[in-house]
Amino acid sequence: MLLELVKDVPAYIRELYTHNPLFISDYFNINIEEIHCGGATISMDIDPELHFNHRGIIHGGVLEALADSTLGVTGASVGAVVSTLDFSMNFISNVKEACRISATAKVRHHGRTTMVIEVEVHGPQGKLLATILTTMFINARFEEIPAKW
Repeated sequence: MLLELVKDVPAYIRELYTHNPLFISDYFNINIEEIHCGGATISMDIDPELHFNHRGIIHGGVLEALADSTLGVTGASVGAVVSTLDFSMNFISNVKEACRISATAKVRHHGRTTMVIEVEVHGPQGKLLATILTTMFINARFEEIPAKW
């Protein structure tokens, strides 16, 4: 029996992530803004009471959580179930006020067993906050999601 391919890939991936605790928790409340084949943009609203460290700036782990969530959605956009093998993040700038930040990812290499994905995290007025380069292990496939659409 042949598995039917998903027609509306972004809607299908959004539904996959509706039960992910990072996306629905009051702490992170991550929002999928855009999904296209080989990339995604995800955002979150920064609350100083929840997301800042003792120095009054956004905690790096919050930026990492946003970036890592973007990696999973980006992998799914090409039908891959992925896990992080290597994660390298450069912190460029920071934010000191409540705002919305976003992470945009794109696949740079899609092999049989690994994938390389780049991510940029931006703050208000497009201010670059961080760059990320990752190698992802492809654990399995979402057989219903085409690799190209």
